[in-house]
Amino acid sequence: MIKTVAGFALLVLVASSSLIASPFIKDELLKPKAKELIISIADELKQKTGVNGYVIATNDALPRGASMVEYAKRFEENLSKPYIIFIFAPNNQRVGIIPSSEELRGLYNEADVKDAAIGVVRDKYDGNSNEDKYNIAIVQAFSVLAENVADAKGISLSKTLPNDTHWVVNILRVIIYAGAALVFWIFVIRPMLARRRDGKN
Repeated sequence: MIKTVAGFALLVLVASSSLIASPFIKDELLKPKAKELIISIADELKQKTGVNGYVIATNDALPRGASMVEYAKRFEENLSKPYIIFIFAPNNQRVGIIPSSEELRGLYNEADVKDAAIGVVRDKYDGNSNEDKYNIAIVQAFSVLAENVADAKGISLSKTLPNDTHWVVNILRVIIYAGAALVFWIFVIRPMLARRRDGKN
C-alpha cells in the first residue's frame, strides 16, 4: 500500500510539461515531466560535483550477454567527461550503469541504483501501466545514482527524490525479521523454557 502511494506520488510528477536537454543520450520512453525532473537532477549534480549524469532509455534490443559498455561507447564522442550513464532497456529487462572511469565507479552503489528501478517495474499491484512504471523507475534510479555520487563527495543535493522503494523494502525486511523471531520464540524458545520450568530436559 505504501509503495503504491509512493509510486502514484511520483507518477503525478511524471505527467506533463516539456523540457528536453543534454542528459538524454537516447530517449524512447520518457514523458516530458520525467525529462524535466532528470534535467533538474543532472544540472545540480554537474554544478555541485562536476560529474555529468546521462540517461539512455531505449527500446533497443540488449539481450543477455550483449555488452552495455560497448553499446554506450557508440555515443561517447558526444559526451562530456567525467560522466556516468544510466541505461534502461525494458525489452530485455536490463539496467546498467556505465562510468567513464574506474574512479567514478567507486562513487555509487550499483545494486542500490538498479534496485531503485527494478523494484518499481516488478511491482505488479501498484495499478500503473508499464509506460508509467518505466518513467517512475528511470527517474527514481537516476535520482538514487545522483544522490550516491553527491554523498560520496560529501555534498547535499536538493533536487533528488526520496527513495521510497528502498524505504518500503527496509520496512518489509524489519517485518519479516520480526515475524521470524516471533515464530522462533513461539515454537523453539518458549517450549524450551517451559520444559525447564517443569523440570524436564
